[in-house]
Amino acid sequence: MEGNERKTAQVEEAGAEAWQRLSAYAYLSAPERLEYVAVMRVFCGTLLADLSVPDLLAKLAGTDGPGAALDAETLTRRLEELVRWGNLLRSTHTVRATSITEYQRSRSRYQLSKLGERVQRDADEVLAGADAAREVSSELLALVDRGLRDIAAMAAAPGGADPQQALERISTLFVQFAEFAESVRDFYAYLGQVLARYDLDTAEYQGFKELLLDYVEAITEDVSFRAPRIAAHLDSIWPHLPALLARIDTHAAGIGALADALPETRVQRSRGRDHADWEGLREWFTVTGGHSSQVDQLRDATLRALQSLLANAKRMLRSASGEMSRRKDLLRLAAWFDAAEPEEAHDLAVAAFGLYGARHLGVAPDPDRSVPAYVSWWTGPAVEVPVALRERGSRTPRGRAAAAEDHSAQKRRLVDQARQQAEARQAAADELRSASGRFEQVRLSAPAMRLLLELMTAALGNARLHQDAHDFLLEGAQAADADLGIRLTVWRTPGRSMVLKSVDGDLTADDLTVAVDSASELAVGEASA
Repeated sequence: MEGNERKTAQVEEAGAEAWQRLSAYAYLSAPERLEYVAVMRVFCGTLLADLSVPDLLAKLAGTDGPGAALDAETLTRRLEELVRWGNLLRSTHTVRATSITEYQRSRSRYQLSKLGERVQRDADEVLAGADAAREVSSELLALVDRGLRDIAAMAAAPGGADPQQALERISTLFVQFAEFAESVRDFYAYLGQVLARYDLDTAEYQGFKELLLDYVEAITEDVSFRAPRIAAHLDSIWPHLPALLARIDTHAAGIGALADALPETRVQRSRGRDHADWEGLREWFTVTGGHSSQVDQLRDATLRALQSLLANAKRMLRSASGEMSRRKDLLRLAAWFDAAEPEEAHDLAVAAFGLYGARHLGVAPDPDRSVPAYVSWWTGPAVEVPVALRERGSRTPRGRAAAAEDHSAQKRRLVDQARQQAEARQAAADELRSASGRFEQVRLSAPAMRLLLELMTAALGNARLHQDAHDFLLEGAQAADADLGIRLTVWRTPGRSMVLKSVDGDLTADDLTVAVDSASELAVGEASA
């Protein structure tokens, strides 16, 4: 029972981990996918760099894509979503800001995760040439054959192979094989996409026929010629492979030592360093475990491609009797619809399908009366037609025009509202001037506290940070409102905590002292000095 529960827990943990990894692809299907891609490309263009929102805005402003129109709030939401999906990580970089607003924008810094970089790199490769016909690197197959022959000779030599030379040959071999196998998969995927079409014209059919008969046949013959030799080299290497890999690991452990020191850390080694890589290479060229090799699958795929080519040839012969697919014509018509304006689209629909728009006669019914769609016109309620429309056929009203609407009451109400707001701010300024020097003894009203925070934010934004022999000081930390005749000054007092009390709550300002004075009095004092 305990074993089943442990197995179930492991399955659930593996499923949760797979779900978390797949969430990294969520931004590619989101409605704002182009904005997310632009942001991820900025991160992928850096190495071990953490960026804040202002940094990203500056980099995106220099691009022509959809990311250039993002503002700070929208960009912050996009970054938080990327963090939630696992594409980005939060950074612990120290933030330097000269104002509260700048601190709020710069306090969160982000850096690229390994999974996010891999997903964006794959996405860029798909966008760059997913539909292109990729050429098969068949010349690499001869290099794989030669490399396996050299490795087999080194492994069978007296005293064993030199570990450094063997490592270089193995690394080169698997890079060449991976490039060859990937090009084969991409080419045959493109070939299957093309042969699935049933609207090939004569010129396209002729081109693909030459492609199959020449290019594909050359690839198949080259693989069939090299496969037995490669399989023979692998058979001679296989008895010496465990000792060869062990000698290479002893000579150059690489990042594999990290897995030994930290068992919970997963390490992805370079190709050819693990026994599983060699098993995958062997399965490509030989039949193992009852499964067909990739060489046999390549022959089967070539045969299916030839059968598809024959099916297209039969279709073209039947087209002479009128049994021809209209797919290409419909695609061309759809492109016209996509590029047309609304008026032109109506004309296209009429010309293509003979469907004319409905012509509605009469006047609109009363919007307050709901008539079901199944009610017949014969038994339904009648619409009252105006006399002018019924007698003269015109909707134009006759008689004297109505007088212009008077908005004077609304204007007076807006003026009174503005005056009340100005009086409330003036009362808040008077309250702050009277409470200056004894903020910790009084409790401010809500408007006075809002005005104090407004002036305090502006003062800290205008301040300059200065360092003396012992500590940092604030210079020029002042903010004034000429209309209210009030000025606020902030200076740094290390070790002191100032409590600003209000009916909405208390605010504690550490290492700061705040003073409020009349702007006119300060101006007179500065002039006399």
